[in-house]
Amino acid sequence: MQDSHGGALRPFISRKTRLAAAGAPVLAALLLGSAASSAQALVIGVTEGVTYRATDNEIEAKFAPIAEALSKSLKQPVTIKVLSTYSGSRAAMQQQQVDLVFVHPAHLAFESTKSGRYQTVAWTAGYTEYKVSFLCKDAQPISNWKEVAGKSLVTPDPDSITAVITRAMLREQGLQDGSVKLSTTRYQDAVPFYVQNGFTAYGATASSGVIKAWKGGGGKTCAESRPVPIKQWLTSTKLDAATTSAVREALLDLSNSDAGKRALTVSGYSAFIASSAELEKSLTTWLGI
Repeated sequence: MQDSHGGALRPFISRKTRLAAAGAPVLAALLLGSAASSAQALVIGVTEGVTYRATDNEIEAKFAPIAEALSKSLKQPVTIKVLSTYSGSRAAMQQQQVDLVFVHPAHLAFESTKSGRYQTVAWTAGYTEYKVSFLCKDAQPISNWKEVAGKSLVTPDPDSITAVITRAMLREQGLQDGSVKLSTTRYQDAVPFYVQNGFTAYGATASSGVIKAWKGGGGKTCAESRPVPIKQWLTSTKLDAATTSAVREALLDLSNSDAGKRALTVSGYSAFIASSAELEKSLTTWLGI
């Protein structure tokens, strides 16, 4: 076809249509990016303490079924990042590198919730009344804590929740830092050795197995701490409220389904339960965090 001036006729395309066509690749890219973002994996950081012996692979295997259950419930990929050191865990939470966190011990959790970077969404059933006991050879409870000043006491790793609770117990009784001769050993099950062999007057532990064995051998306990929940689930405050709520509901509901119960069995836990913000606030103060 030719126009009246002898030139080839071009089909008419409106400016609006041309702009829409030019923008189509951009729109497609945005839609793809949005889809990829919605499918982006949530990352669970897992810290299981330093005073018990477990490898990263063993810890990851324990939590893999829970991650799978959460993924199905949230309709979103969920991956696991084992945070095997407290410094690594603190750094990850400081920078909010992980979306969800299973934290043992409690003082790391309380540090993060106090900072406002994370919030507690659940506790672990059976681990809400963690108490430190003082092992000793004297059958009587400590009645005059002033007499403890100048004596020796062994705790697990100084950055363990057992050691943190122990220091809170001493402060509560008016014993200032340095008034008791503190020594440390890495693992809970090494604590009785120090008391049994006279290296220290007291040994602080919260391991039920260690305490049972100590008492079974004729040993005594002479003090006990306040109970502390020690295994918390946290969510980053960067997550939207709907996702946080869905995570909480999924965790609390695990023990109500066969698939959830199987995941819990692998983890070694029986259920996850509702937390108390008021109690955690009180304990944060008591622990000196």
